[in-house]
Amino acid sequence: MKITLSIVLSFFTLFSFSQTKILSWNLENYGKSKSESEINFIASIIVNYEIIAIQEVVAGYGGAQAVAKLTAALNEKGAKWDYTVSDPTSSSSYKAERYAFIWKTNKAKLKGKPWLEKKYNIEIDREPYFATFEIGKKTITISNFHAITKNRNPETEIKYFKFLPLSYPTLNLIFAGDFNCPQSHTVFYPLKKMGYVPILQKQKTTLKQKCKNNVCLASEFDNIFYKNASLKYINSGVISFYTKFNSISEARKISDHLPIWMEFSLN
Repeated sequence: MKITLSIVLSFFTLFSFSQTKILSWNLENYGKSKSESEINFIASIIVNYEIIAIQEVVAGYGGAQAVAKLTAALNEKGAKWDYTVSDPTSSSSYKAERYAFIWKTNKAKLKGKPWLEKKYNIEIDREPYFATFEIGKKTITISNFHAITKNRNPETEIKYFKFLPLSYPTLNLIFAGDFNCPQSHTVFYPLKKMGYVPILQKQKTTLKQKCKNNVCLASEFDNIFYKNASLKYINSGVISFYTKFNSISEARKISDHLPIWMEFSLN
């Protein structure tokens, strides 16, 4: 009986480690302007995921502190969480920002030191932030990215992403973030030819200024690209957090983007 129980427990431990949920969220101007109640609301939305990638953390005072407050709010909910915040991006022609990762420590372990991409930091305004996580005995490296706005032609910098798998041939790369560009754009074709698949198709992820005829979403900007040979896709989606508010303008105080998520197991 004890042997059977041990086998069952080992199976469930292995099974729980093999399944992981990533969430990516552009938290619009995330910093000191976010109140304690807004941070607690964000924590309630992301608490059931294991690795969180955040874009648009304020570069100046208040950004890193707000990430620390969010991690503290998550720690009050039972599990232990940790975080890392990038240095400000090196953009001189546009708005510098920080990125952040927050993760559940019993699920994922940070391996090595995260880094801002240095090879294409001139060509890419807000160069992506990479972090490698050990899950079980396998690893993934998430590239966390926020592209320049649509009117500044984000495809002119996204085109450099096709070189990143060649730059890091030993890493199991996942590209997550706000691309300000739909996955159907031709700029993503080279990545797709390498076997990278978007988790969302024809799914709008940004909030309109006002809902019209109950339509509140505007553009297909946020996505996660994964290599289907490296991991097994289980599920994905968006979280329509704005439905919890009385108005879209109230919801937009949290963010003008929906969080997107993916559940997978490593091959």
